Amino acid sequence: MRWWKKMVYASLSPALTPKRPKRFSPSHFPERSTALQEYEQEKSIGTVNTASITNNTVLFSNSPVLQQSGLPPLVSALKASAEENAASFHFPGHNRGHAAPSSLTQLIGVRPYAHDLSSIPELDNLFCPQGPILEAQREASKLFGSSETWFLVNGTTCGVQAAIMATCSPGEYLILPRNSHLSAISAMVLSGASPKYIIPDYKNDWDIAGGVTPLQVLNAIQELELEGKKAAAVFITSPTYHGVCSNLSDISALCHSRKIPLIVDEAHGAHLGLHSELPSSALQQGADLTVQSTHKVLSSLTQSSMLHMSGDIVDKEKISRCLQTLQSTSPSYLLLASLDAARAQLSESPAIVFKQAIELANEAKFLLKRIPGVSVLENSSFPNFPAFDPFRLTVGFWELGLSGYQANEILCRDFGIVRELVGYKSITYVLNLGTCRDHVQRLLSGAKYLAAVYSSIQQRKDKVLTDHAPFDDIIMSLTPRDAFFASKRKVMVKESIGKVSGELVCPYPPGIPVLIPGEVITEKAVDYLLHVRSEGADISGASDPLLSSIVVCNV
Repeated sequence: MRWWKKMVYASLSPALTPKRPKRFSPSHFPERSTALQEYEQEKSIGTVNTASITNNTVLFSNSPVLQQSGLPPLVSALKASAEENAASFHFPGHNRGHAAPSSLTQLIGVRPYAHDLSSIPELDNLFCPQGPILEAQREASKLFGSSETWFLVNGTTCGVQAAIMATCSPGEYLILPRNSHLSAISAMVLSGASPKYIIPDYKNDWDIAGGVTPLQVLNAIQELELEGKKAAAVFITSPTYHGVCSNLSDISALCHSRKIPLIVDEAHGAHLGLHSELPSSALQQGADLTVQSTHKVLSSLTQSSMLHMSGDIVDKEKISRCLQTLQSTSPSYLLLASLDAARAQLSESPAIVFKQAIELANEAKFLLKRIPGVSVLENSSFPNFPAFDPFRLTVGFWELGLSGYQANEILCRDFGIVRELVGYKSITYVLNLGTCRDHVQRLLSGAKYLAAVYSSIQQRKDKVLTDHAPFDDIIMSLTPRDAFFASKRKVMVKESIGKVSGELVCPYPPGIPVLIPGEVITEKAVDYLLHVRSEGADISGASDPLLSSIVVCNV
């Protein structure tokens, strides 16, 4: 019996302590469900070979290292529970796969259902962990260098919200870049904090926003101090979606000199600091709280993330209370176990695990730069920032007369290349632990094809936008929280000028919100939105993505 199970039973009186049920052989149940029969036929589930589908050699969960050391704690607990011949009278309703819908089992089989278990005692409790979840979180803490680690099943969004709620009270100020994720805006609605925005560096030739400098953070802190106010926290996104890393070491030193906690949205950087050729992680640079999307470049399941804490500026009990408020009370143990498995995949020899991906990333960037008419975003494009994530490949085709949207359509249709992010001027591709040489070669072949076919077309003469777009004349009428709860109405876009925005409107690219709830809508902002919309930008957050109307507050 596992030790955490003994703890549960020890709390019961002797008369109530259950005896372990006798294990029955399959012959005792002649009329078993097809799903369970299929499960038992596939019962050799020890480890799963997730190596590359090509002939590349990849050290993954089938590695000898992991086989020798056994399964990770939460994976092991889930495996043991799923293999029990239990008479299940608990959630979820598919009952360990007995009632799994055939339309989905035809796609993924029954085994995911067999392991989709609820919070039974031997699997531990996410909100009061004492067993395998606690052990798994401690192992993750060791790997990433935190003093405390929490597993998240509601994505990095809930981690960002918890971090801001735990550090900012109603009426206090949060310093954050204008291009922060929507989760930071919603966190201000939940916490009642007021924003002090920093306008990020912006590259007009690429139409991409960069990071935040220590000087910008200092200026924001001092501007608040001149008004007799103090920042409750500083929130930085690093790396950005395109891989730009801010100087977090200097920013954290600056914050700590004033006893201000530094929160880092490291959703795109869970891999940082795990290899000598990767930029340092936020924790290595002194961040107090950092939230990582373990599923983005590492190998956990989509929607699973981690929140890490370092130092003693932030109250960890407050973090736990915020997470209990924000996270589902029915967490998926498949998601939780995938976090444990992703950690174990890296723990023994991260240098070997990352070796192939780094080599492929460097090779792809080098060869793409040699193709005439193809541009590759590099650290030199953002000289004010110390590092760049090598797993981000942002490629421009404007010298061939192609927008990012046009190039992407051809590459997807003719070469089967699926991008991460497409914009008017560029396409961003993300390499990860599963990237194989065949796929990189396909990307190179597609880029060469575009160069060969479109090289004779003259370079486009695009209208040049202002270097900083319309983000430097922000007038705030309401806090995000007050704007969220205010009554609203829709008006025609031209009629919205001078009114208070009731919704967040963010064009991609460059991914910087032009309108945030509570701000006065300017003519400059409206003109900019209509222009980028006409050029093909995707409009996120707006109730009317065509921008014929905008939601405004009734104030």
